[in-house]
Amino acid sequence: TTSIQFKKENLTIQSKISKQTYLAAIEQLQQHIKHGDCYEINFCQEFFAENANINPIEVYQQLSKVSPNPFACFYKLNKNYLLCASPERFIKKQDSTIISQPIKGTIKRNTANEKEDKLLKQQLLNSKKDCSENVMIVDLVRNDLSKICKEGSVKVDELFGIYTFPQVHQMISTISGEVEKDINFASILQATFPMGSMTGAPKKRVLELTEQYEKSKRGIYSGTVGYISPENNFDFNVVIRSIMYNAVEQYLSYQVGGGITFYSNAHEEYEECLLKAQAIKKVLS
Repeated sequence: TTSIQFKKENLTIQSKISKQTYLAAIEQLQQHIKHGDCYEINFCQEFFAENANINPIEVYQQLSKVSPNPFACFYKLNKNYLLCASPERFIKKQDSTIISQPIKGTIKRNTANEKEDKLLKQQLLNSKKDCSENVMIVDLVRNDLSKICKEGSVKVDELFGIYTFPQVHQMISTISGEVEKDINFASILQATFPMGSMTGAPKKRVLELTEQYEKSKRGIYSGTVGYISPENNFDFNVVIRSIMYNAVEQYLSYQVGGGITFYSNAHEEYEECLLKAQAIKKVLS
């Protein structure tokens, strides 16, 4: 068979919604927050290319080289490909211990200046907005885990940890608990999915608002890919920083988003979306 060559020059990346539409949606969502509908909502947008003729394995290898991340994966289901460079763990179970590590808080790196890069890490740690977003999701995850963990066992192992990745610094918190040995994967998933970092709080209401305001169906984006061992241990990621590709329709897309609070600046949120897509854009351009 003849391999498909990656023809970058044929890719024209378009946004599903305009910047103006995005900014207006943020303002509307902040009105919902102001009126007590929710505290925080993760709002996402799609970028896409039609008539995209790519070799998915080749593109995944390039993405992994530009942005090596601990929860990356290459996944194929029939005509659909997922090229994922995720930095985020959704949930892991090892024996009776279960942990979740939501990411909330992002700042760009300055890889050319080590001193400046350290200052950016400190800036993220000192950001009241990012700490506020992070702690809201930590509370949501604690609540989710308490549904399936032994009473009194859920704890926050690390709050506001700053971790460095190729393009960005991220704020990551770690929450853990102890589950009964006979609890099954379906019960755990039912209590915890969709993950709080990709929804917001309270979860039920923000899912309704997501359906109302987002212009693209998320599909596998903000979903999860992982494995379950014969011993019933498992580890699953959060599908972010990912390219979705339909080989038959030659439709390529990626989605990016961020947590919106009452104090969010809509223009800064838009720029954060572009920052999160930096590695993907570099591979595709």
